[in-house]
Amino acid sequence: MNPALRTRSLVLDAAGIPVSALVAEPEHRTPKAVILAIHGRGMRAAYFAGPAHPDTSLLTLAADLGYSVLALDRPGHGASAHRLPQGQLIADQAATLHAALTDYARAHPVGAGVQLLAHSFGGKIALHLAAHWPADPALPLLGADISGLAQHYAPGAWERPDDLAGGGRLNWGPLHLYPPGTFHAARTLLTPVPALESRELATWPSRFTALAARVRVPVRLTLADHEAWWRLEGAHRAALTAAFAPGLARLVTAEAAGHNLSLGHAARPYHLRALAFTDDCLTRPRPTPAAAAAAVAAVVPAGPVLAAV
Repeated sequence: MNPALRTRSLVLDAAGIPVSALVAEPEHRTPKAVILAIHGRGMRAAYFAGPAHPDTSLLTLAADLGYSVLALDRPGHGASAHRLPQGQLIADQAATLHAALTDYARAHPVGAGVQLLAHSFGGKIALHLAAHWPADPALPLLGADISGLAQHYAPGAWERPDDLAGGGRLNWGPLHLYPPGTFHAARTLLTPVPALESRELATWPSRFTALAARVRVPVRLTLADHEAWWRLEGAHRAALTAAFAPGLARLVTAEAAGHNLSLGHAARPYHLRALAFTDDCLTRPRPTPAAAAAAVAAVVPAGPVLAAV
């Protein structure tokens, strides 16, 4: 089958909110797991579909390797844009996306569970999800692979516009890192940034610390060698993994890559490594819900599932 035909669109019901998505599933077999792919600020789910070159598609590659991929348009984008013109805050987005995933799981096999794979602002949603994942044996969380997200913004970074011109250095880096036609194709991905997504930018450094302390699944953080959104001096890099429980998080650098990692020449190597990490998460013994809750309670106060930190 033509790989492009393996990707289809659908609209899910997230507790009454329509959430549009792209999905790719393995042929003739139950998926090993479902990868919930969450795009960044000012983009859409097609970020993961290889808009400029098929080698950059996470959806088709993961399906070829036995995974289902559910790439969702975040609240305020795609089908939910008219319902949520201002978007949602981080905690509310996490709840909405989890509800959409639950709707998908009602009619589709999910294998061993869910792996989060997120980019940039989508990584904030993924980290919130990982910190507050419900104890559901039918839909367990395996791990989280997050690219283009750190803790402290580079000076003035989040004051820059979210477009191809004003945000070029931050969002892209050197142009030769991307296949020909990428910037033309990317114009079909760009969407206005909902107003609520800017409200919590200044509080992210402290929120990162609070969320990381609650996570109890493996986390892989990937930052491009041409990343410009974040402060990445030695102490800042060390603090990223130190915020998690010992041994739980790892930080890697994607070589010859810019911030929009899944759109560049480095996309396929990055996706292959992310899927290898997912394979590792599949074989890792998972604590019982009671043990996981006890571990979280030992370091942070109890809080409601998928609630704001």
